[in-house]
Amino acid sequence: MTRVKCPGLPGVWINGWLAAVGATVLDARVRLHWTTDGVPLAVLSAPESDPLAALVESWPDAALLSSLPIAESWRGTGDIRRKVPVEAFAARARAARGHPYAWTLSSTMTDLCVDEHGEVAHAPFDPAGPGTIKWLHHRLTKVNEHVEPTVARIGDSLAGQAVRVKDNGLGFDQTRLGSQADEASIWVDPVVEVLAFFGLALLPVRGLGADQRLDRVADVRERQRGWRKTVESRDPRRFHWPAWGQTLDANGIDALLDAWNPEKRHAWTQVGVHAGWRAVAFQRRASADATRAFGAERL
Repeated sequence: MTRVKCPGLPGVWINGWLAAVGATVLDARVRLHWTTDGVPLAVLSAPESDPLAALVESWPDAALLSSLPIAESWRGTGDIRRKVPVEAFAARARAARGHPYAWTLSSTMTDLCVDEHGEVAHAPFDPAGPGTIKWLHHRLTKVNEHVEPTVARIGDSLAGQAVRVKDNGLGFDQTRLGSQADEASIWVDPVVEVLAFFGLALLPVRGLGADQRLDRVADVRERQRGWRKTVESRDPRRFHWPAWGQTLDANGIDALLDAWNPEKRHAWTQVGVHAGWRAVAFQRRASADATRAFGAERL
């Protein structure tokens, strides 16, 4: 078992956590656990293989990304963009049933929440982009163009030593935001962004159902895995995520996320969890500020 400790993927960083999980989704040979340091770090491993080499081998190329079910045009099912009519989503979902990347639909949108315009709800991890920054698939393909997958390049990102590029990425990493005085204020690590997208595979989104059509867009209550309100808090739902000590593949992480309850701290050790966090939303500078991002608060 070859292990790679990843200082570039600390558990406290929401994109780092998603990227570490995404590594296990991208390549089924990759396993994940977290150190017990003050700031837990991801440790990737693989039996009889170098996890970095495995990720290089499985890295998505432009052809694969363009063939994902959330692409603008896909198998003659009609185009979908940011605003997706429920009929278009349903047609796409029927065509994608059984497809290995059908989760790209079910982890980003749901027709179990439909607004008064007949459009499906998007997941919290599928935020709207400002200006020319379009829907999630567009952002994914754009940021992946910055990546030439090699062991050295991916290793630099996992070590936290890669040079960032000017790009908005997926649109929810708070560390991409620089000072208003910076010449270019949006910087991301494209390797982390692409891996984080694959981490969404374990975070499906659902809703209240077709009989719960709501009158206002603001009332749409989509429900993505991991997003919850704590019993004692009046705050809106926040994403909660754990760090664990046992070596898990994607299926194991999937099971752990079902078993872990962030509010039952006394039971964390029973499922191997030794740290946890919840998301803190970026505070907009003005009412017209379309910036979306998430920081973290330790539980």
